[in-house]
Amino acid sequence: MLCPCGSNKRYLLCCGALHTGTQKAQNPEELMRSRYSAFVMGEAEYLFNTSLARHHASDELDQLKAAMGQVEWLKLEIVDAYGDSVEFKAYFRDENGLSVLHEKSRFVFEEDVWLYDEGTLFKTKIERNAACPCGSGKKYKKCCG
Repeated sequence: MLCPCGSNKRYLLCCGALHTGTQKAQNPEELMRSRYSAFVMGEAEYLFNTSLARHHASDELDQLKAAMGQVEWLKLEIVDAYGDSVEFKAYFRDENGLSVLHEKSRFVFEEDVWLYDEGTLFKTKIERNAACPCGSGKKYKKCCG
């Protein structure tokens, strides 16, 4: 199975190795990609463990687990990665149809591991003439739009 992060590598040799703990993310982009794959694969514990402890509310892990099945993640697009930040677009389908999550995430290097710190969301919509994120190869306006 190919990795959901879009690397064109096998999952077990890519983000799967981070999810199982056999490897650590070497940079913020690698961690961000692995966190996207964790959403796709239902790895709530990984998401919890790769964020700063100050984000760990007592019920956060249960909320993550409950939300996992409500969204179908379709595609990850890295817009830019520099320093401790990664800007990305994550396309998904939920009960409202297709949407995009556009975020600039900030990461910190703490105790020899990269951790998610915080993100800034952008209000973005899927452009009508863009390729449809569902993977059909058609323009969004002629497919799911």
